[in-house]
Amino acid sequence: MEGAELAGKILSTWLTLVIGLILLPSAFGVSLGISEMYMKILVKTLEWATIRIEKGVSKESVLKNSASVGIIQRDESPMEKGLSGLRGRDFELSDVFYFSKKGLEAIVEDEVTQRFSSEELVSWNLLTRTNVNFHYISLRLTMVWVLGVIVRYCVLLPLRVTLAFIGISLLVLGTTLVGQLPDGSLKNWLSELVHLTCCRICVRALSGTIHYHNKQYRPQKGGICVANHTSPIDVLILTTDGCYAMVGQVHGGLMGIIQRAMVKACPHVWFERSEMKDRHLVTKRLKEHIADKKKLPILIFPEGTCINNTSVMMFKKGSFEIGGTIHPVAIKYNPQFGDAFWNSSKYNMVSYLLRMMTSWAIVCDVWYMPPMTREEGEDAVQFANRVKSAIAVQGGLAELPWDGGLKRAKVKDTFKEEQQKNYSKMIVGNGSL
Repeated sequence: MEGAELAGKILSTWLTLVIGLILLPSAFGVSLGISEMYMKILVKTLEWATIRIEKGVSKESVLKNSASVGIIQRDESPMEKGLSGLRGRDFELSDVFYFSKKGLEAIVEDEVTQRFSSEELVSWNLLTRTNVNFHYISLRLTMVWVLGVIVRYCVLLPLRVTLAFIGISLLVLGTTLVGQLPDGSLKNWLSELVHLTCCRICVRALSGTIHYHNKQYRPQKGGICVANHTSPIDVLILTTDGCYAMVGQVHGGLMGIIQRAMVKACPHVWFERSEMKDRHLVTKRLKEHIADKKKLPILIFPEGTCINNTSVMMFKKGSFEIGGTIHPVAIKYNPQFGDAFWNSSKYNMVSYLLRMMTSWAIVCDVWYMPPMTREEGEDAVQFANRVKSAIAVQGGLAELPWDGGLKRAKVKDTFKEEQQKNYSKMIVGNGSL
């Protein structure tokens, strides 16, 4: 009995501290300064570790690693210029060397595949090893790393799991209750309150520190918010500062329970797998949503998959065919404190969340950008590319033309045919045929 009483006292004390010091302040959007103090200590620790690493790693190993980066010097000149030094006016067998060179470059340093692996760090953040083998630097650094493991797994992980459980439970319970109310301004207000409160709690469960810029450009009702996509928590990051109507596929399990509860309180747009393939049906439902200026802005990630926080890949044109006002948002995570990228082909959701909850913190910047509309004579693809370029520039991300679907699919035949057509035009232009 004494053991049970002791365990009960420990549990009650734990919950009291969690609710009083973290849960209630986060629910009201108030900070007691604990997270700020934690971040200051963390920054000082990582700065000290960086200095120790720079002193401990020999110059030879640094030079060896630096020499292994960027070995491929890509020639981005057009095909005509690239072949000019290898061929005469007519077709020559030596042309094959140009295409072989391009193929080897793509195999050795594929710019698409690189975007689906964790971002490389300049210095070790005491979490994941980088390309430098920090097996042993000094006794003090090793002790700090061991202490960090104990803090992350024995203190932060239980705390974060508790907060996440409370946040998700309140979201399901709150949206279910609000969903019983008749449609009206009261229901909308309560729905937004529940979403904001629960998302703030879940962000605290990740020790999230978010810096919002240009808040005067926050997405307005009746519009479409588009953003680059790094992680499933992008939704939490944005919803902490404002509510959105989500668009996505219907899931099963825990995610399905959350979706069914959320849609009762807020007009989220969920599609069955068969419906997602019907572009006309999707477009129709989205147009109906934005036609009502009282409804929340739709949140869409046009890339369709998670990219590793270094670049922005092709935006699917579907989001830009609907019409209405587009509100671009750029999201950039700081990899020094934790890797927010979700490599869904390598980690399932549980493994990914475990990695997130055992990292130091999730720190990111969010830039709201001026609204954009489709210009006269501009098609959906051109509009999507213009929005993508603006997001890439604002977030300091590389802009790539490739489809994020290449993460799991082969290159489309149209890309191959385009290169063949370009080469054929060269030969025809030189009078060889």
